[in-house]
Amino acid sequence: MEISAAISSFLTHVKVEKGLSSNTVSAYHRDLAKFDEFAKKSRLSLESVSRDDLVDFLASLYRQKLESKTVARHLVTLRNFFRYAQIQDLIAADPSVNLESPKIRRSLPGYLRLEEVERLLAEPDSKTSLGLRDRAMLEVLYSTGLRVSELTGLRVTDLDTKVGCVRCIGKGDKERIVPVGKKALGMVDKYLRDARPKLLAKGASTPTLFVNRRGRQLSRVGVWKILSAYGRRAGLRTALTPHMLRHSFATHLLERGADLRSVQLMLGHADISTTQIYTHVVEERLKQIYKAHHPRA
Repeated sequence: MEISAAISSFLTHVKVEKGLSSNTVSAYHRDLAKFDEFAKKSRLSLESVSRDDLVDFLASLYRQKLESKTVARHLVTLRNFFRYAQIQDLIAADPSVNLESPKIRRSLPGYLRLEEVERLLAEPDSKTSLGLRDRAMLEVLYSTGLRVSELTGLRVTDLDTKVGCVRCIGKGDKERIVPVGKKALGMVDKYLRDARPKLLAKGASTPTLFVNRRGRQLSRVGVWKILSAYGRRAGLRTALTPHMLRHSFATHLLERGADLRSVQLMLGHADISTTQIYTHVVEERLKQIYKAHHPRA
C-alpha cells in the first residue's frame, strides 16, 4: 500500500473510530503530510520504511529550525501511525518502536504583569457592540484561564451568573466547572443585555455565547486576531495570544497563595506535573524581586 493511502486510512480511523477532536486529527494530517513528502523524495514505500529513515526524517525537521517539542510531536504522530499500520497488517514490523523522543527544554510560559492586564482590559470600546463583546471575552479568559477552544465553544447556558461559575468542555471531552470573577460576570451580563442581541443576524438563533458580527460562533483564529490587535494597541512587551492570558491566570493565582491542586483543577490539566511549570514562573518572579530589593543580593 502507498504511504498516502495508509495515511488516509489512519486519519479516518482516528476520526471515526477513536473519535479524536478535529484539532488533533488536523495536527496528525499536517505531520503525516510532511512525512509523506519526505518519503516520496526518498522513494520509500510503506513496507520499506526503516528506523534509519525515520531518524533522517526527524533530522530534516531539525534542519528546518523546528523546536524539539515540535519534533517530538511529529514522532508521537509517527508512532501512532505505524502502530496502526502494524495492527492492520500493512507492515510486518513497526520501525518507530525503538526511537527515542527528543529531549525537550521546557521554556517558561509567557505571562502578563497585572498592570499589563489592566491596560489590555481597558482597550475595547465598551460603547460599541463589538467592543463590549471583546471586553467580556477578555474578562472571561483572564478570570477563568479557559483555552481558546473552550471559550469559543461556550454556550449562553454554560454560564451560571448566580453561582458564579462556568461549565466548559476541555480536552478529551472532559467537563469541568470553573469559578468566574464578579467583574467578568458583570461584563458578560452587560454583553448579553446590550450587545449580543445586536450582533445576532436577523432571525438567527445560536446557543453560542460569543458571536461574530454576523451572529455566528467565533472561530479560534478570530479570537486570536482580536486579542493580537488589542495587545498591540496596549503596547504589551510581546505579542498577545489567548494562551498568554491562561498563563497569566495561573501565575497570578499562585503568586497570591493558591495551591497547585486547585489551579490544576481550574486549568483542566490531567496531570499535576503539567501545572507545576507555573511554579517555576513564580520562582523566577521571586528571584527578580529578591535581587531588586534585598540589600545583599
